[in-house]
Amino acid sequence: MAGEGDSEPGKSFKLLGFLDVKNVPCARESVLYGSLGSLVMGLGHFLATSRVKRSCDVAVGGFICTMLGYWFYCRYNLAQQRIRQRMLKQGMKNRILFEGSYLDPEKEHTGSERSDS
Repeated sequence: MAGEGDSEPGKSFKLLGFLDVKNVPCARESVLYGSLGSLVMGLGHFLATSRVKRSCDVAVGGFICTMLGYWFYCRYNLAQQRIRQRMLKQGMKNRILFEGSYLDPEKEHTGSERSDS
């Protein structure tokens, strides 16, 4: 019998009804860093000024800025990683394709072999 706090393995959590935190890359980390940023900025502003309403405004702004900042940083790194993976995959494919042939760049060409260039 499952308890109330248990969640199903396939169930996802949607933030604001549209952002699927489980399946969208970088979403979970962005929300977590945004929460931490809002806490630090809001608490810091409150300790500096003792103004509650203004500190809440700063906390909301800190959440948005931190979340979006980390979102773009993470997505940029993810895109760079995918580009490197694609290049590596293509290089491995070419290595397998050209290995042992006259087009192999690592094969030593002797003087008896003629190059077409």
